[in-house]
Amino acid sequence: MSQWVVNQYPQRRYPAAVIGSSNGAAVHLCAALGIPWLPQTLLISLRHPVDPDEPKQELEWAKAPAQQLLAKNPDLCVYQMHDPNQDRLKVPRVTYFRLKRTRLGTQFQQFLQQNLEPGATLFLLECQYSWLSTQVSDRHVFQFGGKGKLAPDDYFQHSQQIADFLQQNGSQHRYWEPPTPDGRLPESEWGFEGALRDDVEQFARQHGFRVRRIVFDFPQDLSPLVADLYRWWYQERGLPSDRLLVESFVYLQPWLALRLGLVPFWTVFNDRMSAERLNNYLDTAKPYDEIYMTLFSNGLKALGQASIEEWQSILSRARTRGQFIGVNQQTYPGDLASYTRHYTDLKKLEERYPIPESLTIQQLDKFLSQAGARYPVQWIDRYCQVN
Repeated sequence: MSQWVVNQYPQRRYPAAVIGSSNGAAVHLCAALGIPWLPQTLLISLRHPVDPDEPKQELEWAKAPAQQLLAKNPDLCVYQMHDPNQDRLKVPRVTYFRLKRTRLGTQFQQFLQQNLEPGATLFLLECQYSWLSTQVSDRHVFQFGGKGKLAPDDYFQHSQQIADFLQQNGSQHRYWEPPTPDGRLPESEWGFEGALRDDVEQFARQHGFRVRRIVFDFPQDLSPLVADLYRWWYQERGLPSDRLLVESFVYLQPWLALRLGLVPFWTVFNDRMSAERLNNYLDTAKPYDEIYMTLFSNGLKALGQASIEEWQSILSRARTRGQFIGVNQQTYPGDLASYTRHYTDLKKLEERYPIPESLTIQQLDKFLSQAGARYPVQWIDRYCQVN
C-alpha cells in the first residue's frame, strides 16, 4: 500500500513533502505547492456481516485479524471505527480498519531520499482531533462513532433521539452498548498518531531536511487558511478570486480547481457542524460572486446530518450564482451516483486557465506572515541538525 502511494507521484525533485493526517484542504495545499502528500492513515475494509447495533460483537470478531495484521506490520497501528449512524449503509457488511503509520517505513523513506531536493522541507501535518475510544491491545484501538454533529459522548447516551433513529431504521435495539472507552485517543479518520513525529524528525536529521509542523485541533480548521491562500495567490497572478468551490469529504478535484480558477474550501462531511463552520468562514470572508458545491451522499438520513435546504441556504450567499455540482436534490442523501457525477459536472463549468507554476514556499511564508494569527493553525519550525 505504501508503494502504491508513492507510485502516484512523478519521480522528480521536490522542494518539500507533506506527511501526516488525512485532510482535504491539505490536498489543495500540496497541489498548489506541487509537492507530494504521504498519508499517515490508510483505510482497508474487511468483509464481515454484522448487526450494526452490536458493537461489542464487531470488536470481538475483529481482534484476531487485527492481531494477525499487526504481528506482520510492526510500524502500524489499527484504528477500528464502527459508526452505526453515518456509516449505517456499510457497517452491516464491512469492518473498517484505519491503519496509522508510526514510522515512515522503507517505501516512504526511499521515495523522499530519491526525490527531495537537498535541504528540503518536511511538513508534518498534525490534526489533534480526538475521540472517546477503547485501547484493545498495544496497537489496536476501537472507536465507536465518527466525526459529525453528534459529539463522542452522544453515542454512549441512552437518549430519545438515538431510540427514535434506531426505530426508524428497523433496529431491534433502542440504544447502543459499545465497549467502555478508556479516554480520548487520536480520531481514526483525521487524527494524528504522534509516534510518527519522532521518526520523521530523526529521518530529517540523518538527511539534512527541515521539519515544519502544521498543528490544528479540528480537521476543517485548515480549510479557511487554504481557501484564502488560493484567493491571495489568484490575485497575485491577476486572476479572478471570487469563485468558491465547496468540496465534501472524498469529493476532491484539486487539478480541476486550478484549471477552472476556483477557490477550494473543503468540508469534512455532510453534517451540520461542517456546514456551520463553512457559514462561519463566509461570515468573515469577502463575499464570493459564485459558489459551487459538491455534496457527499452516504445513503441515509443520519443523526446530525445537514438537510439539502441547509446547504441551499449556503449557496444563496453567493452574490450572483450559487449551484450544486453533481447533486440530485430529490434523492439526496441517497444520491450515490454523485460520487462520479460531481466530477463530470465540474468539467462542464466554463472558464479555463493554464495550470500555473507551483506556488513557492517563499510565497506561502509571505501569505502566512500577512495573515498573522488569523487562523487556528500553528506552523512550528523544527530545525533538525544533521547527525
